[in-house]
Amino acid sequence: MDEALRKLRESIASVYMGNALVVDRLVACLLARGHVLIEDVPGVGKTVLANALARSIHADFSRIQCTPDLLPTDITGAAIFNRQKEDFEFRRGPIFANIVLADEVNRTTPRTQSAMLEAMSEGQVSAEGAVHLLPDPFMVIATQNPYEFEGTYFLPENQLDRFLMRISLGYPAPDDEVRILDVQPARTTLQSLKPVLEKEEVRELQAQTDAVRLDRSLADYIIAIATATREADDLQVGLSPRGSLAIAQAARATAVLAGRQHCIPEDVVENILPVCAHRVVSKSAMHEGDTITARRIMQRILESVPSPV
Repeated sequence: MDEALRKLRESIASVYMGNALVVDRLVACLLARGHVLIEDVPGVGKTVLANALARSIHADFSRIQCTPDLLPTDITGAAIFNRQKEDFEFRRGPIFANIVLADEVNRTTPRTQSAMLEAMSEGQVSAEGAVHLLPDPFMVIATQNPYEFEGTYFLPENQLDRFLMRISLGYPAPDDEVRILDVQPARTTLQSLKPVLEKEEVRELQAQTDAVRLDRSLADYIIAIATATREADDLQVGLSPRGSLAIAQAARATAVLAGRQHCIPEDVVENILPVCAHRVVSKSAMHEGDTITARRIMQRILESVPSPV
């Protein structure tokens, strides 16, 4: 594994004492130029994990605490009248950072949620008749509570599709929870965390990820899975071409984390659920945002499509 990646993983793990696979998936999203949605109950370390990644990179970081009264201009910025110039000038909002943490994103209204849509997909913000480019690298880490909790708004499908992965942390193992009680990393280690990566190093790692070889047999495998979702009787909406692209890019990032310059079938398989479950819509969903049913269907489809040798 690349030394820079090893340092980044160790830096995050020094604060987030939980599932190591979650750390790898977060780093994979960074390498793949993707955004990540972290969903779980309060108190399991969603914000700590996002902060740990942001503090481990020497880059601009901003946090947006989403509330029901948050306005779109609170995220993107707005035109402010400059008395000295006697003209309006655009004052940039917190979305203009390399790493953006949108905390409890489903507590704000759909109108405000959609303000992040163009930024996440195009890397730019249109405001006051002008286009403002976002910095590079750019990554949104959004956290949310499950939809069953009161005071939450359902994220629309077109915005969910902009997240490369949707991951859940789960509760820590007993041994990890003992370490958390002993060290209290959110109060101690997190504040003293020093950057281990420069922005230029992140860009180099992303270029390295783009160059990873994906054989035709693996591309056909991804397309076969996507086609199976589109033809499944219990899915209302199958995987879009953007979803197929997301699987391929996540597989490339997984290969880089494993120290390889080529993808293998396992790189595709282990990314199917985190990349695809939030992109498909089940006909038998128990409620809006039900990912359990979607994950069950995706697992069945994955097992039904033969993997290349």
